[in-house]
Amino acid sequence: MLPAADWQKLWNGKDLTGWKQVGWGKFVIEDGTLKTTGGMGLLYFENEAFENATVRVVFKTPTEKGANSGLYIRMPEKPRDAWYGVHNGYEVQIDATGDDWHCTGALYSLSKVTARNMKPVGEWNTMEVELKGDVTRVKLNGKRVNEFRGDQTVPERKMWFEPVRGPRARKGYIGIQNHGARDTVYFKEISVKR
Repeated sequence: MLPAADWQKLWNGKDLTGWKQVGWGKFVIEDGTLKTTGGMGLLYFENEAFENATVRVVFKTPTEKGANSGLYIRMPEKPRDAWYGVHNGYEVQIDATGDDWHCTGALYSLSKVTARNMKPVGEWNTMEVELKGDVTRVKLNGKRVNEFRGDQTVPERKMWFEPVRGPRARKGYIGIQNHGARDTVYFKEISVKR
């Protein structure tokens, strides 16, 4: 039997080495966490694109409302602006208050959750997103809440801020989202397992 693959920490818990910010929002380091602040933006890991891997983020929200963020996956190029991840990758939503298409674990407006499994405000949540071929599987706190195949039928795009429809790259960069000036989410781990 082969040993299980180890998790590789992409964020070192101290500074932004290996990460780059685009957009007008930013992340600040506060008590060993990354904290969203300042408006729409995207912090991405610039050293490597990933394919057939599982990405893990550990996050918490200090309030129920005003706690909107996301994990960007499958971005084919290094992002040039804050909206690049929305329209060229997939956003795995972080938001306790959205409907099933726009809540934690949903691929924003493309694939709704089959269950809600977010912990209460102030508690740490673990989201694992498996990328395997064109399939994306999302686990939230140990429970599968979404499975999406890149060629499956999706709802019609209704608003400009919803993702452009169409297939995404199998290999891509990952990042996390600053959403709005009043939205706050804390991240204490961003890791990957190949």
